[in-house]
Amino acid sequence: MAFESLTERLNGVFKKLRGKGKLNEADIKAAMREVRMALLEADVNYKVAKDFCAQVSERAMGQEVMESLTPAQQVVKIVNEELTKLMGGDEPQYLHIKNKGQTVLMMCGLQGNGKTTHAAKLGKYYRSQGRRPLLVACDVYRPAAIQQLEIVGEQAGVPVFTMGTEKPELIAQKAMAHARDHGNDIVILDTAGRLQIDDALMDELVRIKEAVEVDETLLVVDAMAGQEAVNVAKTFNEKIGITGVVLTKTDGDTRGGAALSVLAVTGKPIYFQGTGEKLEDLEPFYPSRMSSRILGMGDVLSLIEKAQSVQNDKEAEEAARRMMENKFDMNDLLAQFQQVKKMGGASALLAMMPGGNQIDPDALDDKMLAHIEAIIYSMTPAERAKPEIINPKRKRRIAAGSGQTVEAVNKLLRQYEMMQKVMKKVRRNPKGFMRSLGSLGNLGGMGGFKGFGR
Repeated sequence: MAFESLTERLNGVFKKLRGKGKLNEADIKAAMREVRMALLEADVNYKVAKDFCAQVSERAMGQEVMESLTPAQQVVKIVNEELTKLMGGDEPQYLHIKNKGQTVLMMCGLQGNGKTTHAAKLGKYYRSQGRRPLLVACDVYRPAAIQQLEIVGEQAGVPVFTMGTEKPELIAQKAMAHARDHGNDIVILDTAGRLQIDDALMDELVRIKEAVEVDETLLVVDAMAGQEAVNVAKTFNEKIGITGVVLTKTDGDTRGGAALSVLAVTGKPIYFQGTGEKLEDLEPFYPSRMSSRILGMGDVLSLIEKAQSVQNDKEAEEAARRMMENKFDMNDLLAQFQQVKKMGGASALLAMMPGGNQIDPDALDDKMLAHIEAIIYSMTPAERAKPEIINPKRKRRIAAGSGQTVEAVNKLLRQYEMMQKVMKKVRRNPKGFMRSLGSLGNLGGMGGFKGFGR
């Protein structure tokens, strides 16, 4: 889960504060020392960490906290606000896309950071918004770079312009003429990378910018590189002038340094974040949402948006209707697990759920989802529709067919029965719905499903 280590450290600090009824100056100073250490361990730039803690301390020692009935909560609120400010403010920054003519986006960065893949992700993103993007192969050095762009371009449904190993600046010029002739309104230049920053790379990028009018120069950096990613961003900005950053691999157990430092060090915003390997795993970067994730508060809005993107309104309404009419069966449960997979898997969901950091990822991991799917697929259509007919003999057959144990089959059936009971309570007393949800807490801390395939 992204920023897992930092989240744990910060939650430890806040837990200590909550144990105190009133806070004094010494309490806040001690807490800020721990916060600063947590940020440095997360590979946040030293000056950024120092200035951040100084700002939080100044606000935390003000009247609003010292005289509050819940001072610890006030401190968390201040940290949340300052983290959001550090990463760019409440609202995300959007690329400036022209309404007329062609908008040129130049992707740049070091090798291995996902530049080509994220060029295709951007193409797919804007294609879904009704735009007509064009990918341009300006990396003429790396073996199979052009072929890679063609493959991911086809997967994204975005055309690719190539001219073999011609000079990159000439390719960019010819691509612009092609875009005008074929009605492509967004031109995405996939440029060459290097293992390290050198003059040849920078000179080439400058020549491309001289040959065509580039509207946005986007640096693709690896979130897992931490402070090194920030140093790279600083150098690229000084040499060629970037307009913003695309942060990749934010779905890993990243230290967080890049996300928290890049704006403060370069003055340039993070526009997008890559959240997985699939081409649809690209999101606008919301500082406020990222701050909530870091503090373990979840990211409900992103969760809702993901759900909406993989399930249409009719499917959602039908699922809700079947649940309320007590017609929810194993086919419906299977469909819900498949939706989870489409949304990025269990770990991605936990990162967006309030308190998700408190749930053992092993209790709801993607292997477990696959094991549950295998069990349901091993059932007959009649068994899926009416799980109550599954007797011991049927359980043994299902277990053998799925490669799971009889106990795992029993566990799934128990959880299904629990869900049925909760839905009955909801139908009888809709106002008690939230209280009823508490009985689902044994989905196992969500650990009720823990143990599949183990």
